[in-house]
Amino acid sequence: MSDTKKTFIEKVSNCLCPPGNGVFTVNTAKERKEALHQSIYGQTDNIDTLWRDSLEHIESSEYKAVTLGISSDCGGGILRGANWGPLFLRSTLMEQQPNSKTFDLGDVRVIPHLLHDKYLNDGTISNCQKALYQDESSEYHVSPLSITEDVCDDFYANFPNKGIFGIGGDHSISYPLTKSYLKAKRAAGKRTAIIHFDAHTDLLVERLGIDLCFGSWCTHILEFLPAPHHLIQFGIRSSGKDKNHWESTFGVKQHWAHEIREQGAQAIVDGVIAQLKADNVDELYVSFDIDALDATFAAATGTPEYDGMTPDEAMLILNALAKEFPITGADMMEIAPFTDASHSGKQASESTLREGAKISALLIDAMNSTK
Repeated sequence: MSDTKKTFIEKVSNCLCPPGNGVFTVNTAKERKEALHQSIYGQTDNIDTLWRDSLEHIESSEYKAVTLGISSDCGGGILRGANWGPLFLRSTLMEQQPNSKTFDLGDVRVIPHLLHDKYLNDGTISNCQKALYQDESSEYHVSPLSITEDVCDDFYANFPNKGIFGIGGDHSISYPLTKSYLKAKRAAGKRTAIIHFDAHTDLLVERLGIDLCFGSWCTHILEFLPAPHHLIQFGIRSSGKDKNHWESTFGVKQHWAHEIREQGAQAIVDGVIAQLKADNVDELYVSFDIDALDATFAAATGTPEYDGMTPDEAMLILNALAKEFPITGADMMEIAPFTDASHSGKQASESTLREGAKISALLIDAMNSTK
């Protein structure tokens, strides 16, 4: 193993933790965490050692999709709870989609009050380094967005033929995930596009003075795309401004939920495929906010919206894209299992997780099938 890969594994073993452990708790969800560990490792004790030992096998893994959980909802701000997404979605995938497998890198170690290191003073960073790494002068970052970008940058540098499947968490997390992906692909000479499913545009410049959050992350990755219209959005319907405003202001391409219903998903995706081919796009990254789906199917999320896409529409679009282009990176965001604005309780959580797992499995299988 090269020195750079050894350095990467050392970083991961410090900045990450075993799958499902990203939410720091004592007893909460203990049984669910143990069930996940049993499924992954065949036991529930000595998990830290087993996880660290597994990191030596990233390169030799047969899977091109590598899962990274980021259990942070600090960049959200409506209804919180998406920090439980990585644990619950992993469990649902293993139970309901057992044939869709990845190498599991683990979870980012999250201090739940932090977002990005640039918002912190030196004293706070030092205190947090002491808490996370027992070293107040550590070289490692302390905030989830900062840790994620650092780890992903090194991941793509060391394993260019593999891709990250990120599980959030709120949608701010897609900022470091996509930024690292786009930088790596640009360096490799690949033309890329971001396929973004969401009820919301996420094209604010800032929200309440914070520039990196769930409502603004798209704005800040545009500069890393070959062109702004390589950000293609599906399912938009909750916006204070119309489609023309967003497309003319930012140069992105949008397909609102009502257009998909009126024109049909197949017609919409046929047009997108033609656009991508005309732009000579080589690879795709798919970022999926579960609230792209109508709240009838996905109410356990921070900002559920009705009049949205059906799971069948989303699956049709994704299957069509995967047949034409390699999907080499993806994420599933904003599943909040304990949060249900529709007040239908457990049923909403189960439905949201079920649909999220189906779409995640499609994305994982697409990533694993790339050549």
